[in-house]
Amino acid sequence: MKIPISERKREFERYQEEYEEKALEILRSGWYVLGNEVSSFETEFAAWCNKKECVGVASGLDALKLAFQAIGIEDGDEVLIAGNAYIACVIGITANGGIPVFVEPDEYYELDTQQLERHITPKTKAILAVHLYGQMCQMDKIMEIAHRHGLYVVEDCAQAHGAKYLGKRAGGYGDISCFSFYPSKNLGGFGDGGAIVTDRTEFADRIRILRNYGKSTKYQNAEAGQNSRLDELQAGLLRVKLRHIEEINEERKRIAEFYLGSIKNRKIILPRQYAGAQAVWHLFVIRCEERAKLAEYLEGKGIGFDYHYPIPPHLSEAYLGRKKGDLPLTEKYADEVLSIPIFNGMGQKEMEYVVDMINAF
Repeated sequence: MKIPISERKREFERYQEEYEEKALEILRSGWYVLGNEVSSFETEFAAWCNKKECVGVASGLDALKLAFQAIGIEDGDEVLIAGNAYIACVIGITANGGIPVFVEPDEYYELDTQQLERHITPKTKAILAVHLYGQMCQMDKIMEIAHRHGLYVVEDCAQAHGAKYLGKRAGGYGDISCFSFYPSKNLGGFGDGGAIVTDRTEFADRIRILRNYGKSTKYQNAEAGQNSRLDELQAGLLRVKLRHIEEINEERKRIAEFYLGSIKNRKIILPRQYAGAQAVWHLFVIRCEERAKLAEYLEGKGIGFDYHYPIPPHLSEAYLGRKKGDLPLTEKYADEVLSIPIFNGMGQKEMEYVVDMINAF
């Protein structure tokens, strides 16, 4: 049996008629940029996140760049971020001249709130809470620390569409929150796309200008902006998927619960959830000290896998200046994490095969 790490066609086929009807509607409309589909999606997504404002942009990375620009990150400003986050999170900071200050993750793979305050300096301006693998950070603690020190909080919700912590959805805590709609995401589109949600109208208004060349009105440019617009086709298809996101997330939860209850191999460390957390399982990430052997074994059994992420940002070629040993727990996770198949439309026999093979390793 061959099982990919991820498979998106089965989910598409489940809602194929709705997707195709919406696509034809948009194609026949003759309006393809910043039209009714984008504005309608922004309204619907803001409401779903329980936020006042939503601005659609071209990608999750653009959402991060524009969010940090909107809150005023400039040369030399420090932003606290988990050391095991994806490198796009770091690019969002450095693109504005900011300095990423890496904080070790905790045993749940999220930003360790117990270590946050020791990294705060007079240059610290914001905390980037990256909700990794589909679980949210401990946002109550992050918000309390941020308020006490006068810091902005930016949420990166790219892997956590619909995840909850203490009853509030991802994106519902921060001063400004960023989403990616890359096809692999729980709320994924059919190409690149992203969005920012916020209760701060001044942030949303500025980002609407910045995403469209800096235009305040036609041919009047208030700022030197960029071209970062969520297109009509992606927005319309995302509106279709948003109607089904709870069902999509529940299916992933069932797969994750099967794994958690069935994988019994002592060599495997399973993911855990905080009390009060409801993960949406964008990824199912296990750890194994013998990862290279496990990867070779899974490949031989036809089971797809990936590493999220094998090279932490502080050791990447893009961000030289740190050395191995600076973030020992981050580096340990990078050497041990391995993502196993989880996708919508995954069959029971496929799940059982994955479990049986891992237990036999």
